[in-house]
Amino acid sequence: MKKIIIFILALALVFSVAGCTDNTDKSTKITVVLDWTPNTNHTGLFVAQAKGYFEQVGLEVEIVQPAADSAETLVASGKAQFGISFQDSLAPAFIGESPLPVTAVAAVIQHNTSGIVSRAGEGIDRPKGLEGKKYATWDMDVEKATIRDVMKADGGNFDLVELIPSTVTDEVSALKSGSVDAIWIFYGWAGIACEVAKLDTDYFAFADIDPAFDYYTPVIIGNNDWLNENPETAKAFIDAVSKGYNYAVENPRDAADILMEYAPELKSNSELVYKSQEYLANEYVADASRWGEFDASRWRAFYQWLNDNDLLETDIKVDYGFTNDYLPK
Repeated sequence: MKKIIIFILALALVFSVAGCTDNTDKSTKITVVLDWTPNTNHTGLFVAQAKGYFEQVGLEVEIVQPAADSAETLVASGKAQFGISFQDSLAPAFIGESPLPVTAVAAVIQHNTSGIVSRAGEGIDRPKGLEGKKYATWDMDVEKATIRDVMKADGGNFDLVELIPSTVTDEVSALKSGSVDAIWIFYGWAGIACEVAKLDTDYFAFADIDPAFDYYTPVIIGNNDWLNENPETAKAFIDAVSKGYNYAVENPRDAADILMEYAPELKSNSELVYKSQEYLANEYVADASRWGEFDASRWRAFYQWLNDNDLLETDIKVDYGFTNDYLPK
């Protein structure tokens, strides 16, 4: 009996030690998938990595680029917990009986900075000026409806625009060559690239013409099941990311250096990265009360515009697909 008791006590000790080993758990692993190659939209993530903000809250975060599948697909399938997406590209996935199981949990940039860039002095400083000009199009319904609407508001006729299938990979070269006259860009990168190249341009932003176009692009999305099962971990992740973006607001040059350390291919365009980072330092938070916050009325306005223009197979619920619940208070 004595031997049996000793054996049981020894066995209990083994399991106790094993339990202690398990409790000294490694950091929770999280994968974040980008929408594209690293750029200044993503800086806050890399700052959070470099400054140890993830590590401080017990997270081991891997930031990856999408391969064959999109960020939305990878997050929805659970292969990544978080990803970078856009309110407009999420819309088709949010309709029907089985909407994509993802939710936008933070706005990376507070306002839509996209619009039309053209060579200066050619009359395309306003939407009506697109009449008779060559516009590089992706031939997307939402894209064309947006331009049609802003032109109509300016007294212009979209049917008079010459639509050129877009093969643009370098906006500066495309404008200089004259192959196109106008390109839809996000000013924080392509617009700044024109400035760095000292190319004189005209530009108008869609959001300045119609508030419905002041939608959220880009956003951070999370997997719905994972968010529901791990709310505190999700909050810790978003809190660390918010610190990264707030650091980039206060220290744009240092943040740009961090981005280029993680993405050394950007060093050949360091002037563009620095100037883009300075521009976005004013856009990450802008007039919001905190980084990442969604204005419900602005989210609704864009989805209502999609419904009003029958741009989706079925109407979308205008309040669907976003939350502020994971943001730091």
